[in-house]
Amino acid sequence: MQNASPYAGNEIFIDREFSWLAFNQRILDEALDNRNPLLERLKFLAIVASNLDEFFEVRVAALLQKIESSVTVDGIAGLNAQEKLDVILKMCQKMVRHQYRCWNESLLPEMGNHGIVLRSLSDLTPEEERYLQNYFRKEVFHLLTPIKVDPAHPFPWVLNKSLCLAVILKEEVGGRKREDLGVVTIPRSLPRVLPLPTREKGFHFIFIYEVVQRFIDQLFKGYQIGYCSTFRATRNSNLYLEEEEGSSLIDAVEAVVHNRRKGDVVRLEIDRNTPKKIVDALVKNFDMEPTLLFKVNGPVNLNRLMELYRQVPLRTLKYEPMLPAMPYHFHEIGDVFDAIGSRDILLHHPFDSFDPVVRFIQTAAKDPDVLAIKQTLYRTNEDSSIMYALLDAAELGKEVVVVVELKARFDEKSNISWARQLEEKGGTVLYGLVGLKTHAKLSLIVRREEGRLRRYAHAGTGNYNPETARLYTDMSFFSSHNDFTDDVSEVFNYLTSHSKKPDFRTLLVGPVNFLSETLKHIEREKRNALEGKPSGIAAKMNALFDKEVIEALYDASQAGVPIRLIIRGICALRPGVKGLSENIIVKSVVGRFLEHSRIYFFLNDNNPQVYLGSGDWMERNLRERVEVLWPLRDAAMVAQMHRILSTYWSDNSKVRIMKGDGAYFQPQLGEDEASFNAQEFLAKGVEELPPQVSLLFPGLTQIHKEAHEADAAQSFDAGAEEVGESEEEKPKVQIEKAT
Repeated sequence: MQNASPYAGNEIFIDREFSWLAFNQRILDEALDNRNPLLERLKFLAIVASNLDEFFEVRVAALLQKIESSVTVDGIAGLNAQEKLDVILKMCQKMVRHQYRCWNESLLPEMGNHGIVLRSLSDLTPEEERYLQNYFRKEVFHLLTPIKVDPAHPFPWVLNKSLCLAVILKEEVGGRKREDLGVVTIPRSLPRVLPLPTREKGFHFIFIYEVVQRFIDQLFKGYQIGYCSTFRATRNSNLYLEEEEGSSLIDAVEAVVHNRRKGDVVRLEIDRNTPKKIVDALVKNFDMEPTLLFKVNGPVNLNRLMELYRQVPLRTLKYEPMLPAMPYHFHEIGDVFDAIGSRDILLHHPFDSFDPVVRFIQTAAKDPDVLAIKQTLYRTNEDSSIMYALLDAAELGKEVVVVVELKARFDEKSNISWARQLEEKGGTVLYGLVGLKTHAKLSLIVRREEGRLRRYAHAGTGNYNPETARLYTDMSFFSSHNDFTDDVSEVFNYLTSHSKKPDFRTLLVGPVNFLSETLKHIEREKRNALEGKPSGIAAKMNALFDKEVIEALYDASQAGVPIRLIIRGICALRPGVKGLSENIIVKSVVGRFLEHSRIYFFLNDNNPQVYLGSGDWMERNLRERVEVLWPLRDAAMVAQMHRILSTYWSDNSKVRIMKGDGAYFQPQLGEDEASFNAQEFLAKGVEELPPQVSLLFPGLTQIHKEAHEADAAQSFDAGAEEVGESEEEKPKVQIEKAT
């Protein structure tokens, strides 16, 4: 029986959905920030729209289901479900208004100043009109299906998030005037933004829906065309799946993905000038509450603005290109196995190239000495060089085992496709554990060297996706140490054999020991603080949303442990509350790159213990997913993590600081204070910290002084790492106590 929480009431937690909306507001702030290049601001605005899509598809959809199922309380904060939904919808309406104000009053005029012009139907020249008419007849007309809604033709099924037109059709029948509704869906195969040839300078575009509006009379011939409006329906996209039922998990997921498009409508976006007759018809057809209706002042679905970002080639209006560094050991040594065999290697993407990760798998696929490759797959790109390498390896007869997560939301279809292809090539594909998502990022290579087997492993905080590796900050770790590769092997056995008692020597694995070991580390810092020893916790993650961990952090704070949290998104903890969390500070950094790395730093009486991995301190990561975190034992790597955390903590350009009520604010710079952008600094690859960076734990200066010596000394004899042999000595971090 679990002990009851010592905290009375639920006021000590921030609601998940409210915190998520605060995160999306921070992204919207970047769209409003004129320090960012103009087209990057446009991109941030598109990301806000895309995030809201998922928020409605998943979070709002789930809340609506709970209300329909008569669930009265929702979330960690214990709020009334209906009241919570009402507040969420008001917050979303306000956010959408701010989005369109940003578009209409800021971005659109500034784009015009740079020669990027969004044309409308009213200002087309005769030449442009002829061009669009020709384009419509050749490229658009035959893809459209006009549907008149009447007793013989019911309202058509509208696909999730598809852009549609609703038009009033007027005719005279038997001397009486009549109005009906027509509907046209614009196929996703058509570009949402069409470049216009023009003699004027700059880049001129028109939205595809305006082209269809202009010539819609060619679709509904014989009718007088009344008002024509755009609309877009967002549907419930949660997976409904009983894993224990059905012939196989892959068949079940495949069926659910197919049916996902048929979910209930959870949001309707429509042009704000749409006549009431059309609005009422749509609301009635979708059987939805009017509160789910969003009338917008501009183009429906601002996510389509991403196409403008891609089509405008003005580099001066985008971030300067960043060339990732090729890590020294891969560059100088060349052979990936020689490089990893000589030392552990840690990479920080995107500042360090992701190419070594790709080469690791590609080299293993072609190497005749490699006998087996084991790999987890959560998300990857559709044209994945890593997956092609695994297909080649399977075709060459190597033992290829891939654990595929079929329930990676919105990537199920791609993962199913790769799984089918790999099975056809002779690879072994498994789908993880029933009831648990496989979120760990692991690769294991087994190679025969001089008559013996040797293993090489990679672990990451991010997915095996070279595309997102250029946009997300993540960590990669390579090692051939026996204790590390033993544990990686144990993880794969746990996934494939459903081992009941897995035994991990160094790794924290969810749901086996991730939570329990995390709580032990927090408790140790609390004990150290009470005993007057150096204590402290610094952690960087995507989200903090676990009641038990938060309560442990509150206890540690009350014992005097300084806790510094860098949390990109959701945070249910209330920082800086007197008597509860006054020693906890929470910051969020939103910038050019999506902060995705997870770093957990425990001071441990000035002998730091540091873990990197795939899991956040969220209930689902700690209890419902297979996650893997690995320790850093090398002094130079520990020092590197301390520097990275301190760098982010010292950011005063893209940082927001969380208040106890869940709101965030951006600190104002003093008159003599220089602006410091952590991501820009890390992109430069400079090792020496600038004066703006203050170390989180100044007592660890010794670790920075000795880092280069430890880095040079951290190598080991390859022969000691053969399978079946033990290490004689493991590198350890020894830090002198601060005086």
